[in-house]
Amino acid sequence: APGFIGIVAHHLAQGFDTLHDVKMRVGALPAFPTNALKYNLTWSVDGLINEYCHPCEAIRDGHNLEVLPLEGLEHFSLDGTEYEAFNTSGGLGTLCETLAGRVRTLDYKSVRYPGHQALMKLLLEDLQLKDDTTTLKDILRKSVPGTMQDVVLVFVTVSGLKQGALMQEVFARKIFADRSETGPMSAIQITTAAGICAAVDLFRAGALPQQGFIRQEQVELPAFLANRFGRAYQQSRQVESIG
Repeated sequence: APGFIGIVAHHLAQGFDTLHDVKMRVGALPAFPTNALKYNLTWSVDGLINEYCHPCEAIRDGHNLEVLPLEGLEHFSLDGTEYEAFNTSGGLGTLCETLAGRVRTLDYKSVRYPGHQALMKLLLEDLQLKDDTTTLKDILRKSVPGTMQDVVLVFVTVSGLKQGALMQEVFARKIFADRSETGPMSAIQITTAAGICAAVDLFRAGALPQQGFIRQEQVELPAFLANRFGRAYQQSRQVESIG
């Protein structure tokens, strides 16, 4: 999803004469949160803790800088569900470089259910487990269940000037787990595999440069979504409970 959201953000940004703000929000969440963290393990614990502990790239007032993880808390609702979002590392790819000098504000935040950030700050900062991540990882692995019933949320907001008028464009999508007869696949498995396979498929078809470094945002969103693998990001059905 971090790779896909960069494609989306760049696509929306291209439609503006003057860019103001690009806000990228992604969450890999349990479909049925039941614990105090309102979270289940759906991917690497090491990756999760890394994004909560490392400095985060951003652009503020047109300047590239690093911001603190777990800061910048905000709240929003989508389809009647309340969410929070906060700074996490690793989601911007090369967008800061690509949009340098063109955008006033650019940031990436992880989406969680309300209350998660406060509890993670308690663990990482108040209890100082950011200095003992081995213990924190052990606690999470032993105490927080995994799940295949998840949802990946992608939410991008871009604002700026179009023909002299201040405008905003939003892209919002939820991708749910698949419980088809071929075997269950979690939403994060679907989105991760779809992103990689679509990019390789487009490269193989000659739709991407055939040499040199290729940035994620060089992939055109319409081509990605039309691809046989990228179409996974088009699904909108709801996750099913186990009967």
